[in-house]
Amino acid sequence: MYHTLEEFCLDWSFEAESTIGVLNELTDESLSVRVTPEGRDVRTLAWHLVTSISEMMTRVGLTLDGPGEDDPAPATARNIVDGYRAAATSLERRMRDSWSDSTLREEHDMYGEHWSVAKTLGVLVVHQIHHRAQLTVLMRQAGLRVPGVYGPSREEWAAIGRAPLP
Repeated sequence: MYHTLEEFCLDWSFEAESTIGVLNELTDESLSVRVTPEGRDVRTLAWHLVTSISEMMTRVGLTLDGPGEDDPAPATARNIVDGYRAAATSLERRMRDSWSDSTLREEHDMYGEHWSVAKTLGVLVVHQIHHRAQLTVLMRQAGLRVPGVYGPSREEWAAIGRAPLP
């Protein structure tokens, strides 16, 4: 749980840049890839990463620039990346302009429960990590390069002349 806005911003900066790095590998052709007929395709999952930022922050009273919860997924991978960048950047900027560390203790209704803003920010970060990981599975299915986030990916190990870890 976060105690200061700065603690969140340090995590958010890394996680948002990591997500942008993953999204940058998407191609327009990959957007329709899905593992199962019932599962989300790449476009839907990537767009969920974008719109969930605004959706969750609206619930704690922070209005962001960029795509909102009800905006349809764009046709191109580039527009998904641009939407993510707008929402992620706006979050940090608006938060710094509108909140103080004491805001983190405020409670709001989140999906029928009462969460502090600090908990909501923590869930936002973990939610992004969770769906980014799902997206990398779909990216492998689509034959795309998967960038490393918390360490080198298979492709990155090969690029530095080392065998990937088993």
